Amino acid sequence: MNKLSRNNLFFSLMVLLISPIALNAAPVMQKKWETAAEFKLPESVIYDEINNVLYVSSMQDDPFKKDGNGFISKVGLDGNIIELEWVTGLNAPKGFAIFEGKLYVGDVDQLVTVDITTGKIIKRHNAVGAALLNDVVADNKGNVYVSDTFTDTIYRLNTFGQLTSWLYSPELQAPNGLTIENDQLIVGSWGLPTEGWTADIVGHLKSVSLKTKEIKSIGNGSPVGNLDGTKSDGNGAYFVTDWVAGKLLHVQRDGSFNVLLELTQGSADFEIIHEKKMIIIPMMLEGKLLSFEIK
Repeated sequence: MNKLSRNNLFFSLMVLLISPIALNAAPVMQKKWETAAEFKLPESVIYDEINNVLYVSSMQDDPFKKDGNGFISKVGLDGNIIELEWVTGLNAPKGFAIFEGKLYVGDVDQLVTVDITTGKIIKRHNAVGAALLNDVVADNKGNVYVSDTFTDTIYRLNTFGQLTSWLYSPELQAPNGLTIENDQLIVGSWGLPTEGWTADIVGHLKSVSLKTKEIKSIGNGSPVGNLDGTKSDGNGAYFVTDWVAGKLLHVQRDGSFNVLLELTQGSADFEIIHEKKMIIIPMMLEGKLLSFEIK
């Protein structure tokens, strides 16, 4: 190899090492749109790839209250509300998962199944002992996991249609946001609640093995925030929302993090659409959605 070739190789390696991809540098967010404030305490949003629409859960009232006035909206990717009350008859719906034409939603102490084609509720699975079913995620086999924030429990609806307590552990520290990455369930912890939603020690990201149920902290376990929505950035790090501080964070595998957006209190369970480089965040206390382009 001649001197010029060696120099070119050295230069190429240096470019790779200092590139944003190699460093997983914090992305930049550019606002695209926001909806009118028509939702009622919107807690979660999910993208339906097949129908190219968003679904938004509105609790309407107390997140623990079984009053039957919660609903799900259908929204376009441009932020226009297609149908405000697409699914009704829920209590305080929160997180979502989609699998094979079914929409699963955590609703106080039930995991509710909605047929996406008809927009009708077709099954209510009772979660025995649950207090506040929150975020929901499905694996590639069709098992559906739902966090119960106030009992440090994760329930699982298996492929036979049985909903049971899959994992209980105080180490989960009020599990909220869920996402699946390879054979790991990534959990955004709210923190150690003392009274109501107050946490003396705020939460951080954890991983749970889907095979062994072993719980590990992502990083050294240092506090990050009152974590709500939790999603992979597709490059080894994670986007999370801090509900209390009203922030969107970018968390690395070592637990360090950057603040990407300073919003207002109530930034809840968001959606990321990687192929469109979009993040959509429900602003619960403002009753609207915010959309950003990932730069």
